[in-house]
Parts: sequence; C-alpha cells; structure tokens
Amino acid sequence: MTEPTSRRVRAIAESVTLAITARAKALRAAGEDVIGFGAGEPDFATPDHVVAAAQRACADPALHRYSPAGGLPALREAIAAATGRNSGLDAGPDEVVVSNGGKHALFNVFQALVEPGDEVLLPAPYWVSYPEQARLAGAEVVAVPTDVASGFRVSVDQLEAARTARTKLLVFCSPSNPTGAVYPPEQVAAIGRWAARHGVWVVCDEIYEHLVYGDARHVSLPVVAPAARERCVVVNGVAKTYAMTGWRVGWSIAPPPVTRAMLRLQSHVTSNVANVSQAAALAALDGPLDVVARMRDTYARRRTLARELLDSLPGVECPLPDGAFYLFPSVAGVLGGPPVAGRTARTSVELCDVLLETARVALVPGEGFGAPGCLRLSYALSDRELATGLDRIADVLG
Repeated sequence: MTEPTSRRVRAIAESVTLAITARAKALRAAGEDVIGFGAGEPDFATPDHVVAAAQRACADPALHRYSPAGGLPALREAIAAATGRNSGLDAGPDEVVVSNGGKHALFNVFQALVEPGDEVLLPAPYWVSYPEQARLAGAEVVAVPTDVASGFRVSVDQLEAARTARTKLLVFCSPSNPTGAVYPPEQVAAIGRWAARHGVWVVCDEIYEHLVYGDARHVSLPVVAPAARERCVVVNGVAKTYAMTGWRVGWSIAPPPVTRAMLRLQSHVTSNVANVSQAAALAALDGPLDVVARMRDTYARRRTLARELLDSLPGVECPLPDGAFYLFPSVAGVLGGPPVAGRTARTSVELCDVLLETARVALVPGEGFGAPGCLRLSYALSDRELATGLDRIADVLG
C-alpha cells in the first residue's frame, strides 16, 4: 500500500525526549524500577495558590465558554506586565498571543514568519523541536555548532559565516536546553546588534529565564539590543518557572503585525487555551516568586552533586551548567571503547540503550540535539531518584 501520509509529516523526526520518556514509563508500567532523566519538567507540585485559582475557575460559568483565541484579556495584560518586571521588555497586551504551551507558541512563530526556501540559523546543541518545526514551515535549517570550549555559546563570527542572502531567522535560547548555557549580557547584545544590522529575525526562547545559578544572569535580547526589537519574537510560558508543564500555557510577544498573523493562524487551529489553565497562569504571574527561588536553590544543589559524579567517571566530560536544569556531558571517551555491560556502544544512542536495559536509567542521546557523543540528563527529579540513578550510571561506566 502506498504511504498515505503527507511528505511534510513523514519528514518530521519523532521527539527523542518524549520517546525516551515514553519508553521509561512503559517499563515502569511493566513493574520495572526505572529512573527517568529524560523529561524536562520540574519534580515539584504546582504552587497551592495556583491550583486554588484553577479550582475557583472551574466553578465560574463565565469560563465555561469559548474565550478570545489569543488569550483572556486579563492574562495578556498580566503577561505584558510580568515581562516588563522580569526582563525589562516593554510590551503591550496587543503583542501577546497565549498558546497551548511554549512549543505551540514556537510553532506559530515558524508558521507566521518562515517561507519555503528561507534559512533558519540554529546554534547546536539545540532543543529537539526547533529543527522539525522550522522544516515543517518549509525552511532549511543551518546548524551552527558550538562545543564545551566555547561554553556551548555561538559567536557573532560564526553566525556571520553561516549567514546567506536567504537567512531569515535565528533561534536564540538562553538559558539553553539542552546545555544549560547562559550567554553573558555583552554577548547577547552583540548578537542582537548583528541581527539588526542584517535584518535577521530572532526568536528568543526565554522559558528558563528564572533558572540561572551563581554569577550567571539572564538578559532579554531585545532589551540589551534595542535595535533588534522590531524583528524579535520572545517565547515564554509558565511550565518551567512554576512547575506547570501539564497546564499547557505558553505565549509569544511579537511586533503587532506578526501577532495578528499568529492570531489568525491560531483561530483556525486551536482557538483559545483552556480557560481553567489560563486562570491558573494568571494566578502564577500575579503571585510571588518565592516558590521559584526555593526550586532554584534545590536545582543548584542537585546540579553540583550530579556534575561532580559524572565528571569523575572515566571517558566522561561534564561541564557545570549556568542555567536550566540539565547536564550535557560528553561521553566520547566511552564510545567505541571497552564493552559497557557486555556491549560495545559506538554511539550515544547505543549507550543510552545499554544504560536503560542494564541499569534501568533513561537518558536522552545527543543525536536528537545535534550533538552526537553527548547525553542530556535532567536533574529535575527527587533527591532520592537522582542519587539512585547516578549510582546506577556509575556502576556501569565507572
């Protein structure tokens, strides 16, 4: 039988992070004791005042009906206000589109801005959905590689070397998924000035803006490079900051013409985000950040513990991340060497298979992030699970 699906969908790769998480859950359902380092979601519960707001919303008949496709007016206003408080970006509610999570917001952006044949610059390692969404919109993805020596940060010289007459857009993520890299303010400003000088749009993924450690500081590109403001789209959401991954509320902030285009698109694809989730997001944004500070302190302690153990293993090099909640160690010194648990792992995909099958730990191979020879490990899981999982990895690789 001829394949019935469209070529554009057949060309999309499965999300490697969701695939490894699903595999781990299937093993758990079968009774196996699996430690999952794959999912990028906090292990904390959503704050109580946010849950209470959602419970009240459930009983409000006004929220039992359709609402504006781009979001409840009060939430759009709260997003604009919170963005100004947190990053200094002055935005109005008419620039905001509320979407079904940050991933949906990014999909809207690519669909609204990219034409077939346009090129999208993508610093690597990159989050797994960026290239697939860009290609679905018809773009050609141009990966710009970074490494441990550069702190996994791309330079203006690299971007300029990759730029062509067809370059339409740069995806910029700081703090980064998967590496945890945080760009210093002066480098963010330089990249913004470069983009403005060459008329390149910048999609700024700021979903981890509150999760930075030590002396690192998150800055918003259109704030430190005002000349780039008219060609910037900022994407954010409540998922990581407030432990609300399952509530599915994200947003974009873009120049009004782009916002109007995304509103038209969303009105035909999903309409409004669930009103109860929007009410919860409103409570999160209007509430205190003390819960976020406690989560950040916990993550900071866990990242140090996990990094020290991984970096001590033979053949493993693990830099200390400045943000987000991931470690991104290189396992190049392990691959192709002596057998691991009786098997020779030649790629990070094979090594992840070995670790899942023998140690019952689920990690994400670097191939999905454009970085073969590396692994992504989330430390957003309980202290007990983190310690147990790290011990299992050490037993196999140590």
